Amino acid sequence: MGDAIELAAGEYRAIIGRNGATLQRLTWCGGDLIWGGESDSPGAGGEAFQGRLMAPWPNRVEKGRYTFEGTEYQLEITEPEGGTAIHGLVHSRSWTPHDTTSTHVRLTYALDGEPGYPFPLELAVDYRLHPASGLSVLATAHNVGSTAAPYGFGAHPYLTVGMPLDEATLHLPARLRLPVDDRLLPTGPPQNVAGTEYDFRTPRRIGETVFDTAFTGLRPGAERWSWTVLSGPDHGVGLWADSSCGWLQVYSADGLPGAAHRGALAVEPMTCPPNALASGQCLRVLGPGEHSDARFGIRMMSSALG
Repeated sequence: MGDAIELAAGEYRAIIGRNGATLQRLTWCGGDLIWGGESDSPGAGGEAFQGRLMAPWPNRVEKGRYTFEGTEYQLEITEPEGGTAIHGLVHSRSWTPHDTTSTHVRLTYALDGEPGYPFPLELAVDYRLHPASGLSVLATAHNVGSTAAPYGFGAHPYLTVGMPLDEATLHLPARLRLPVDDRLLPTGPPQNVAGTEYDFRTPRRIGETVFDTAFTGLRPGAERWSWTVLSGPDHGVGLWADSSCGWLQVYSADGLPGAAHRGALAVEPMTCPPNALASGQCLRVLGPGEHSDARFGIRMMSSALG
């Protein structure tokens, strides 16, 4: 695992990689709750982005181009087939660990101005394990520059219950989905999922449903968190996100080869939708000295209803 950090609490175990501050593995009683990336070498993770963090924007930016406060910027095109800049700048960078204990680690990375994104940010992520509530994650961005900075965050875990997605049950508390084109870029405002194949507000079997879809209108639970739960016959795995993450990108891994094909479900908490740097939708603007937080977590669940 190289320089990866191992955490343990009760029956939970987690492995965090320095490269990309990646959640490489999360288990409960030895069983995998996520499909993760085992390598901690630079550039690892490939096209699946397992467990990676996405900042200072999640998802895609059309043509890698956006305008902020009257100035146009051009990002590197990192998804040539779609002509987009995808998943931010830090998913393959080496982060620095701090304050490591058996149950917690903080990793930091300094963005000091990049081609197409000349805004200095100090990024931090705290991974914490609890024997009852599982994994919690706090991601923070602090604007250390002298001008405002556009910002968005996302994470890319894949949930698994050890069976093909077609046979698994999903509870997804989203009222709206974002229509997209063949490049997965928005084509209009969010649409109601009622009466469509994307309505999983009542838990049901996934079957042949294909996801590469951004959702919003998330219904918070009693704790003011939204819960997305993937379940098999014996147990489920749940991802919660607080109100800072008003969007979820859900991906059924149809484009991945071999055993990964529809073998796990990416549930990606995001602060903003695809193309937010260009559209401004839900984009955060951090003034000098300001910061932005995002919180989510993953735990074992006894059923689709938690």
